[in-house]
Amino acid sequence: MSISVSGHPGSPESAGQTAATSVTDRLVEANRAYADAFHDPGMDARPVLGVAVVACMDARIDLHRALGLALGDCHTIRNAGGVVTDDTIRSLSISQRALGTRSVVLIHHTNCGLQSITEDFRNELEREVGQRPTWAVEAFTDIDQDVRQSMARVRTSPFLTHTDDVRGFVFDVHTGLLREITNK
Repeated sequence: MSISVSGHPGSPESAGQTAATSVTDRLVEANRAYADAFHDPGMDARPVLGVAVVACMDARIDLHRALGLALGDCHTIRNAGGVVTDDTIRSLSISQRALGTRSVVLIHHTNCGLQSITEDFRNELEREVGQRPTWAVEAFTDIDQDVRQSMARVRTSPFLTHTDDVRGFVFDVHTGLLREITNK
């Protein structure tokens, strides 16, 4: 079952739901329908393909379909920009050391929102809420260079045991194709 967003074809409003229904309520309702047909696949947390994929959280990317992955094939780590942050390294460390992954695939994408903001976003938040964020925005202008930086962060992390199979790509949101980024 898929959830539609208001204003899109097949949206809940067009299916007779009221405007008072929150998006979270719709998600919970969809989960009930999912659970009614759910059958435990009998898997554990170790990904079948031994790979962890780090990608942007952009809603336009259906990561599993784009990569031909099925449930249980990989660990998926998503954040704004798909950048390798300390928390990404934390997740990759657990993925590798506790759950057996050996390969890392990094995926950024064209027309990323992080290309249109700057690190000044932190200053704006500080002015608004009175507290400076402890995290970096990780904004970038050169997408290829940012993928190279993310690959370097994975390859040089002392916490990761498998850094020989790290590859980076840019996903084109208009064609659906991946373009590999090399170290050059």
